Amino acid sequence: MSFRLAIGGISHETNTFALPTALGDFRVQAGAELVAANDGVRSYLGGMLDAARRHGASVVPLVQASATPSGTIAASAFATLLGRLTDALRAALPVDAVALDLHGAGVAEGCDDIETATLRAVREVVGARVPVVTTLDLHGNLAPEMLAPATACFGVHLYPHTDAYDRGVEAVDCIAAVLAGRLRPVMALETLPLITPTSTSDLDPVRAINAFCRELEQRPGILDVAFFHGFSHTDIPQCGASVLAVADGDPELARAAAREAAAFVWARRAEFDRHDPDGPEAVRQAVAAARELGGPIVVNDTSDNPGAGAPGDGTHFLRAILAARPARTAFGFIWDPETAAQAHAAGAGASIAVRLGGRTYPIHGEPIEATAHVKSLTDGRFVQQSPMGRGRQVDLGPMARLQIEGVDVLVASVRSQVLDPEVFLLHGIDVTRCDIVALKSSNHFRAGFNPVARRIMTADTPGLSSCNLRTYPYRRLRRPVAPLDAEARYPGA
Repeated sequence: MSFRLAIGGISHETNTFALPTALGDFRVQAGAELVAANDGVRSYLGGMLDAARRHGASVVPLVQASATPSGTIAASAFATLLGRLTDALRAALPVDAVALDLHGAGVAEGCDDIETATLRAVREVVGARVPVVTTLDLHGNLAPEMLAPATACFGVHLYPHTDAYDRGVEAVDCIAAVLAGRLRPVMALETLPLITPTSTSDLDPVRAINAFCRELEQRPGILDVAFFHGFSHTDIPQCGASVLAVADGDPELARAAAREAAAFVWARRAEFDRHDPDGPEAVRQAVAAARELGGPIVVNDTSDNPGAGAPGDGTHFLRAILAARPARTAFGFIWDPETAAQAHAAGAGASIAVRLGGRTYPIHGEPIEATAHVKSLTDGRFVQQSPMGRGRQVDLGPMARLQIEGVDVLVASVRSQVLDPEVFLLHGIDVTRCDIVALKSSNHFRAGFNPVARRIMTADTPGLSSCNLRTYPYRRLRRPVAPLDAEARYPGA
């Protein structure tokens, strides 16, 4: 069957401990630009576009706005973006369905839940009968209010989010089935008094939880059971883990599945409480591992992850590396537009005195003062090769490869986490020939580096995306909550 499908969304993962997010921080794609930027990309929107073609749907691209994770969104910025989305939707009417790319952990001034606000605004435009289906990040802090304006919500199951494309496909497949009268989705959300640090789905406890959810999905009538880790860097009452179940026409079936999965998560809550080494100890362990196994040993600087709202200019871990001077080590990358510009002005082959990083938050360390050799310079542009988002055009602005104390240090002009080895290759570094590769990311890097790493280790220094949840000055978080409060209880256990 042919149908008119509107596609768009507003996506932001908000770290409320970080500096505010302004309108200019968002990348806004509209109309044909939205399609061109996502066609052939392993992303939510890329999956939606491919599924729409398969169903013979006519795609009506609206507006898609996203920003690198950062602080609370300015009220005026969110109002502007939501207005652009709904104005485009009104101009596109009539449509048969709407597919939205949202996140689940978006916070604006005066609005703790921009996803529910967006869904309600879209529902007001299209009316009660038009299916509105959304994809969500598993780091969403979901609220029950989200369910009413949505026909169905599908969250990624994997972290790294290598299944984002699949969730986009699933959303449009659901729409097609609803329009054909073959499906009547109903949802149930079970929330837990639990906040979690970065927890890869490659390992337990998430690996076991996802396996349990897949078992529940084998029950007749169950369409999806998704474990949402929550985003623990968002200081709002609803912050925390949850389970969302989608069933075909049977609310009690959905509720039972959500409760069973939530009880399974709660029983394994202690396994989320992790303790990673600080910078100097992580370097010592990485050197020992490289000596034993060979390279590359990949060490992620989890507490300064731009993908979780941290600045990406933290110096604690890099300082520990430079102090140890390990051989054949590459660090990629630190966000410092001023130093990148300085290197470009000096030219390849020059020696420059740098004050590197440490420009945003005192908690992330002081600038590193050193003499650096400018090894190479690039425009910071390449095509992402990671299974997560493969095919996406990346632009990190002017970049430099500096050599400091024998260590290769990449410097970028745009905030971003490292997702695959391509940024190193762009600067002439083959990571497979390194003993140690250090990078700023919490977990998404695994999709790109698992195939080459002899071992993956984590360094946790002071920072806005630390896995040590006891370091955050929560004020609005609903209490009691595990692991912060021993008295936290889940009624469904």
